[in-house]
Amino acid sequence: MLGAMASDFQRRKISRVFGAMDADHDGYLTESDFRALTARWLDLRGTDAGTPEGERLAAIMMGWWATLDEAAGRGGKVTLDQVLGVVDELPKMPGAVTGTAAAMFEAVDENGDGVISAAEYHRMIEAWGGDTPGGGVFAHLDLDGDGRLSRDEFTGHWYEFWAGDDPAAPGSWVFGRV
Repeated sequence: MLGAMASDFQRRKISRVFGAMDADHDGYLTESDFRALTARWLDLRGTDAGTPEGERLAAIMMGWWATLDEAAGRGGKVTLDQVLGVVDELPKMPGAVTGTAAAMFEAVDENGDGVISAAEYHRMIEAWGGDTPGGGVFAHLDLDGDGRLSRDEFTGHWYEFWAGDDPAAPGSWVFGRV
């Protein structure tokens, strides 16, 4: 069964993100959920899909949907267990995770300065989760304390979140405290 290997911790953290992404709360991720997520994110940025920034963000998010749908068998609906099944395979394909991290870094780095500020990061969290979690999430991720996330910091955290199973890893906080 897909997802059977996921630990309780992995199930908890992935379930939280899955629930936030499931815009219509039907228990599946679909293309329309990713379109809704993209629209929420663009709205928080004060722009829309007709701008170059909006087109870029939409392309990244819809590309992520296409990858997820393909990994789950191209059914157009992806269940939590299918996502967990994909997560189980991620440690065997680190390039897929770091590729997704690179795309997400580009999406989050609104001003293109090569780092993610706390404000940029909080907009991503708010778009994905509907709110900004407290508890110093950004500070927990900003390992060197310079007030920004480098591409390497973000990529490492992204990998820890999606492919890792360590509750103590800073990357486990990518979408807030689990």
